[in-house]
Amino acid sequence: MTTKPPPAVEPSPPDTQEKIAYESVAAVDTVEPNDRHRLGYHVWRWLTTREGTLDDAVRQSGARLTGPADLAVKSIRAYLSSKGITAS
Repeated sequence: MTTKPPPAVEPSPPDTQEKIAYESVAAVDTVEPNDRHRLGYHVWRWLTTREGTLDDAVRQSGARLTGPADLAVKSIRAYLSSKGITAS
């Protein structure tokens, strides 16, 4: 019995909000990779709805950060600014 190989995964285009959100948290140190994914999701959610502030999104994510949340927000905000997105 043979099986077919899985289909190739295409990376998302670099200008999508999903890609920008997950790349913005790549430099944030977390306890586990899943914490970074959770943080990326909350940043994406904030980018799409703009409800609350970026600080709120980081706090609501519940991601276990290895450093202060203020530094994580500063890092994310700097990345978003480099992409032309203003973060309040």
